[in-house]
Parts: sequence; C-alpha cells; structure tokens
Amino acid sequence: MRYAFTTTVLSALGAIMIVGAAHAADPIRIGMIAPITGGAAESGRNQINGAQMAADEVNAAGGVLGRKIELVIEDDQTTNPGAVLAFSKLTSDANNVAFIAPVRSTQVHAIAPDVLRNGKPVLFGGTDPRLTQLNNPWFFRFRPNDAISTKAMAEFGIKDLGKKKWAIIHTTDAFGASNVKLLTEALKEQGITPTLVQGFTSNSQDFTPIVLAVKQSGADIVASFTVQDTDQGVLAKQFRQFGVDAAWIGSPTIVATTTLKLAGPALYGTYALADYNPDSSPEATTFSENYRKRFNVQADFFSAWTYDAVKVAAVAIKNAGSTEPKALREALLAIKDVPGAEGPYSFNANGDGLHGYNVVRNQDGAIVFVKRVETVR
Repeated sequence: MRYAFTTTVLSALGAIMIVGAAHAADPIRIGMIAPITGGAAESGRNQINGAQMAADEVNAAGGVLGRKIELVIEDDQTTNPGAVLAFSKLTSDANNVAFIAPVRSTQVHAIAPDVLRNGKPVLFGGTDPRLTQLNNPWFFRFRPNDAISTKAMAEFGIKDLGKKKWAIIHTTDAFGASNVKLLTEALKEQGITPTLVQGFTSNSQDFTPIVLAVKQSGADIVASFTVQDTDQGVLAKQFRQFGVDAAWIGSPTIVATTTLKLAGPALYGTYALADYNPDSSPEATTFSENYRKRFNVQADFFSAWTYDAVKVAAVAIKNAGSTEPKALREALLAIKDVPGAEGPYSFNANGDGLHGYNVVRNQDGAIVFVKRVETVR
C-alpha cells in the first residue's frame, strides 16, 4: 500500500515549461515509514499528521531551493518485516532523498543493514542508545536517547519523590531490554537495587500476573517501559483494579494521546519522562496550538518528532544547497541549536540531535510540565 502526499499542483503554465525547468521544479521527496495498519495505526496517524503539517508549512513559505517537499509514505504494518519491506519499497525510488524511519527501536534495528547499504540520511525516532553506536553514518535521531531518560527518571524518583523501593516492568523487545539495563545502572549509582524486574510481550491482553507481582513486591514506585499505547492503557486500568497505589513513572507512551484516551482516570497522578511537552518551550507551545487547530486533537511525541524531522531536514537541505546524500549528511551534522517542538537540535558525531527530557505529571487528565533535565552533549 503506497500513499503520496503533495501540495504541488501543476498549472497550465507549468505544463508547457521546458524540460530542464520542469525538472528544477520537481518536488523534493522524503520517504516515510509509518504504521498505517496494525496495533500502532493510531499513533501512526499522528506521526503522519506531524510530518505533513511540517511539509505544508515549509511549502507555504516557498519550499526549499525553490521546490516543494513531498512525503511518500509506506505502511510498516506495525511489524519488523513490514518495516523492512516498506523501506525496500521507498529505496527503490531514487527520487527519495532522505527517509523518516519508525519510532520503535526494534524496527529501526531491523532496517539498519539496508540503511547502511542505501547510503542516504535516515531520520528516526527509536530511543535505544545502541542505534547511534552502530557506526552507521546515515542515522540521525530525532528524540533523546534512553540513557538520558533513565538517568533523569532515577534522579527524579529518588530525589524529588523520595522513593527507594523500585519495581520495573518492561516490554521484552529492544526498547524494554535496553531501558531496564540503563535504569538498573542509574539506580545502582544511587545505591538502589530494584525490588522487582518483570517483562512482558507487546500486545498483551492481560497483565494480572505482573500487577499482582508488583503489589506483592511492596514497591513504593513503579517504572514502566511500554511500546504500545494500547498495552499502557490496559496496564493502567488493571493497576487500579487491583489497588496498586505505588507512585508511577513511565516512558513517553504513558502520556501518548491514545494512552490517555484509553486509560482515563487510571493514570491520574502518574509521572512520565516525556521528550515532548507543549509547555517546555515557545516552539513546543506554537506547535501544540497549530496542531490542535488543524487536527482537532492534542499533539504528542509521535506527532512532534516527525514534525521536527521534516523541518530540520528542510533546514539542512537549504544549508547544503543540494539534496546529494553526502552534502545533506554533512549539513545535518552541522545543525546547531535549531529550535524544534521536542527541543533544540544539535547533532553530535553519532547522529544524536536532542540531549534533554521533560518530567511531566498527569494531573486529572492534563499533562503538566514539571521540569526539564538537560545533559552534557
């Protein structure tokens, strides 16, 4: 299934332009992998909305190098094989100058060998720190990595909330496994060993054994790392159903739009390490307001990071004066302090562009900004 989104409309005059000039006005195509079907379809819609809004804004301002941006979108079906197939389809078209890859680390790992072979910039949202340590020069991350979030999570839980007995629940994929290791290390630095560490597979329907294990552990705080917002919603309801009253701090999915819709009051009073929050910066506030006006729904990190990816790509193409892969890569690496909805972008040599996280709280359904934690780049 293939979707092409463009705001370019050929006029009668354009139809009779000479061939050389017509090529000069061809759109700059960016391939995008997103879950249009499968368990993450709703979050996929948010990712597409964010990217499309950014492309439309760039185009309304005159485009880049005198050309419009066009998104060419392929469905990853919320699976690793689907992501590999989608990327293969996109790379078969030489007109795609760069790519927006999935938000899920396991899918980014799945396409990594093909990214290296293809040799064009890939902008992704997966937060596994290992992804920018693969010696792959074409990877550029548009969310802060998990090493940042887990350190901030441990520090906030211990110092701000005063909690010492930690239970960690996590998905058993690359995202969850990486976060458990990083948080355990961060807690160890503070002299704490988790009371419970429990994994689960994505798309689980019943979390009763995990919830009971947490309750019996006597933990005074739960740290959760989930990939699917639907899992997060079910987990929250079962926590409350079985009377788990420990403090709760989760990965960004705990404040995703779909999660909030599914869980409702079951998540009131919880905390999250969120890479996006509308009150974290003027750029985030503007993005939030414009997104709500256009789509009549609250923006979240799914929409924010793809919005930033298209905007920053446009800046890099303009600075490079070209869409040639090596020139575009160098221009991305040269990006310094470019503001975005998720924060200021400054890419290091590994391709990590963001270096801070926001601590937020679910206050009766409203996600309230608590503090931002920046780390050394």
